[in-house]
Amino acid sequence: MGCFFSRRRKPALGGQQQQQQQQQAGAGQDAAPGEQKAPQYSWDLRAKIDPKDYTFSGLRDETVGRLPGKVAGQQFVIQDCENCKIYIFDHSATITIDDCVNCQIFLGPIKGSVFFRDCKDCKCVVACQQFRTRDCRKLEVFLCCATQPIIESSTGMKFGCFQYYYPELALQFKDAGLSIFNNTWSNIHDFTPVSGENNWGLLPESAVVQDYVPLPSSEELKAVRISTDAAKSIIPITRGQRQKNSDESCLAVFFAGDYTTANARKLIDEMTSKGFQLVQTKEVLMKAEDAHRVFQQSASEFIPLLEKGPVVALEFNGDGAVEQCRSTINEVFSGTKVFVSESKASASQDVDNFYNFADMQMGM
Repeated sequence: MGCFFSRRRKPALGGQQQQQQQQQAGAGQDAAPGEQKAPQYSWDLRAKIDPKDYTFSGLRDETVGRLPGKVAGQQFVIQDCENCKIYIFDHSATITIDDCVNCQIFLGPIKGSVFFRDCKDCKCVVACQQFRTRDCRKLEVFLCCATQPIIESSTGMKFGCFQYYYPELALQFKDAGLSIFNNTWSNIHDFTPVSGENNWGLLPESAVVQDYVPLPSSEELKAVRISTDAAKSIIPITRGQRQKNSDESCLAVFFAGDYTTANARKLIDEMTSKGFQLVQTKEVLMKAEDAHRVFQQSASEFIPLLEKGPVVALEFNGDGAVEQCRSTINEVFSGTKVFVSESKASASQDVDNFYNFADMQMGM
């Protein structure tokens, strides 16, 4: 529908108002007599985006990067680089990496997709909404990906769980619209499988990020206060698709509130310090009918809490996981409503019920 504007006669301006308007309109008024100066609009005054500021191209044997705040949600392009160390310590809209060889790359949170094409022998740390490769060979990636990662016409791919920290990273995840609890790093979909061959696998559990993508050596990038200690990682380290050590798991679900993330991190620390393994995490919105499916008999207790926002679910694995998880929650979170599996017998069904629901909700 079009918009219609009526013409209104402007009221006469007083002397001071007239002078102010002339100063605003006439700053730098050097138009020829009889010519009208083109009006200036707010979008003309915005800083112009120079694509060169958001591109690394044709580099050899260099260390380059962008500090926090320097990309600020723009798109970024990395292409035709060889033997380079590349660090994007900021959030971005999308990133494409084309024709790169033997590069070590860190990419901060990406709101949309990261797409590797025709790359080989690269080592990367990546956080994104969507991850895809095409025609790549021998990429080793520590990954946080909200959706199922996809490889196409790619071989020798290895994946590990994203583990990284610097002070600005948590806010960058928020600015990129990514949850630290939604990470399907090991649930790879091979778009072009070859019968009898496996085009991808998992990095060793003992793999250390710094051995793959070392800390930057340039003076400018050293200003970023990085830790690659897995215990400090902004993303909880999960086992993913690796085989579980025990046939006993436990589901714990925190409900939205001021301390949901802190509480979930606290329980992870408590359980992992006692030798239990974090298998998977998820942050997702639930409705009343979902609660009945997942929480069953105790659903009515938790349904009123669902209106506050998404829940955070954690699966722990290990002999005695249920007993230890219930004990920890009673001791540490006594004033907080938390769903936790009641017994080893029910826990397996709890885990299946929740993650089947969550995968459907997120279109996995």
